[in-house]
Amino acid sequence: MYTQFFSLTQPPFSIAPDPRYLFMSDRHREALAHLLFGVGSGGGFVLLTGEIGAGKTTVCRCFLEQVPEHCELGYIFNPRLSVEELLQSVCEEFHIALPASASVKAYVDAINRYLLDCHAQGKNNVLVIDEAQNLSAGVLEQLRLLTNLETSERKLLQVILIGQPELRSMLAEPGLEQLAQRIIARYHLGSLSEQETGSYVGHRMAVAGAVGAPAFPPALTPLIHRLSKGVPRRINLLCDRALLGAYVENTLQVTRAILRKAASEVFHEQGEAPAHKRWAMLAGGVLAGAAISAAALQLVPQQRQAKSVAVPAAAPAPVAAAIPNGHESAAPALRELAALWGQTLSMGDPCEAALLQELRCLQGKGGLYEMLQLDRPAVLTLRDGPLTRHAVLVALDDDKATLSVAGVRRVVTVAALAARFDGSFITFWRAPRTFRDHVPSGGQGADVDWIAARLAQLDRADAPASGQLLDADMQKRLRAFQAAQGLKADGMAGPRTYMRLNQLGGVAEPRLLAQRKEH
Repeated sequence: MYTQFFSLTQPPFSIAPDPRYLFMSDRHREALAHLLFGVGSGGGFVLLTGEIGAGKTTVCRCFLEQVPEHCELGYIFNPRLSVEELLQSVCEEFHIALPASASVKAYVDAINRYLLDCHAQGKNNVLVIDEAQNLSAGVLEQLRLLTNLETSERKLLQVILIGQPELRSMLAEPGLEQLAQRIIARYHLGSLSEQETGSYVGHRMAVAGAVGAPAFPPALTPLIHRLSKGVPRRINLLCDRALLGAYVENTLQVTRAILRKAASEVFHEQGEAPAHKRWAMLAGGVLAGAAISAAALQLVPQQRQAKSVAVPAAAPAPVAAAIPNGHESAAPALRELAALWGQTLSMGDPCEAALLQELRCLQGKGGLYEMLQLDRPAVLTLRDGPLTRHAVLVALDDDKATLSVAGVRRVVTVAALAARFDGSFITFWRAPRTFRDHVPSGGQGADVDWIAARLAQLDRADAPASGQLLDADMQKRLRAFQAAQGLKADGMAGPRTYMRLNQLGGVAEPRLLAQRKEH
């Protein structure tokens, strides 16, 4: 109803699941990384919890789109089931022929035979259970028993439990202690920060075609965050109703008063507004319910036209369980990392020395999935009791990783690495010294021209003239690119955007996945 008034192509806060509206905050990325780690670790259970509307389903659907090809996947959405019904659902999800005898033992025997057959074929099986807070203690115990079947390396069935916060309390009960001990990764998905809330609203408006002065001025972000508590579903409800209110009041910008009135209507926190004054009635009774968009969008897109610098080959090494002792300081590891880029760094601060070679340091915090997404060697910080060590991650595959310390390489399991990796990393990215780490809105210069040329190359358009501006139009294109690549869609050019443009533009650089892609 209000889309034409705001010159939008569609409602930006609609409940329709549209992949273009996918917004992955740092918290959502971390949650996804935990799920993906659980698949490759060979463990039993992975736990993801979060408040209603926090985006668990969004993370789950992204995960479902990225399950490795060798994994057979089962998904149970409504787990208000008895033990027999659960086992029957497992059989149906994995297409297991139902036994003639409908007993618990017959179901379990059929599932075990299936898991052994899959293992013989080199396949893994992952069972995802959404709304798992609805599982009974008896059903949870049966799930634990299903995961008893294992080899010396891995469980033959991995279970991912996704549910509301009370699921954590359930698993803390003494009767479920054995199951809780089998949880190899757990993550609680919190709400968006104030900054992420602003980015989320701006992203959805931009995807819907918003141009010109924003309908939600940046000054409203703290109030939106406070009223919605940073929960995506509440943000959708609030902003949809606020746009409806602005439309009714014939103003192109949402005000604080409109926002507060919208909150009182959708959250009922300040009492019901009189029926004859409600915007929904004035606007023809349009319902304003909305939920966070769920999208099946791959976050590690297929590389196009990318050239990888060959990492010097090492003799094949057996997969080892032990992580090598790393450097006490990150400096020697960074110099070793620079060698993969064909550079030798002088003594002193490695990051300052790297600038002379047109390399920039990027320090971050994430998980192994973050490493897969960046797709470049990096110096990892490893826990060694109370101490920390540093090693170069040279290659990363589905189930193994190659670490290098002082030029000596060792192949280890992903599970062993994840147990020691504290999430901190440093990597390099290439950019001329004249480029800025972050290009501000309205910026102009050689780096802006480079960004415009890269975007044109990806769009297969003619190369733009020099003197480009990072204006509203370019920011819109940049946000669309960032959203498609699983980056924070803020329309600002930062290191991760540069990296992705480099990769897709064919800039030669080392890759983590190069060895795997060659086979």
